[in-house]
Amino acid sequence: MEFSLCLGHYFCQKIIMKHKVFISYHHEKDYDYRFKFEELFSNQLDILNSYAVKPNEIGNVGTEEFRRIIREKHLKESTVTVVLIGESTWSRKHVDYEIYNTLKDTSNNSRSGLIGIILPSYTSYLSKTYNSRTIPKRLIQNIQNRYSSIHFWSENPLENQRWIHDAFLRRNKILPNNSMPIMKNNWKGNSW
Repeated sequence: MEFSLCLGHYFCQKIIMKHKVFISYHHEKDYDYRFKFEELFSNQLDILNSYAVKPNEIGNVGTEEFRRIIREKHLKESTVTVVLIGESTWSRKHVDYEIYNTLKDTSNNSRSGLIGIILPSYTSYLSKTYNSRTIPKRLIQNIQNRYSSIHFWSENPLENQRWIHDAFLRRNKILPNNSMPIMKNNWKGNSW
């Protein structure tokens, strides 16, 4: 939902309603960016409600229990998933699982929008380029079919708000590609 806020004759700004956002990221390497993203856009600027998993929130549980908690406590309420992409995000089985469930449309969980944001820690961030084989494969498949989009880290709230809202709108207009089997293990090497 969009509306305009005008202050006097000089300043008008398009306001887009905030969304429930699940943040997917490499927990060991990219926590600081997840925290900064939440701090900037949820706590200070109020453009999103974050449903990210906090460090040590789940504890030491098996893969299936971890996935159940993610699905039932975090993804179920969200309307858009933001994947924060650092150097090793592509290799993480839990990131793949989170994207997989984001794209599912079931009676318990409706499909969410999906975007990727390349972090400043990513090798080619400064040149604003990326190697598609170092982006989560399921995300790349959905960028290719235009269900998802990819962006470079920005601290501009209006830009982030637009990316999130566009993903929210696309979720019911384009069918996602969710045909790839779920990753069973983290991938090793320099790319998939």
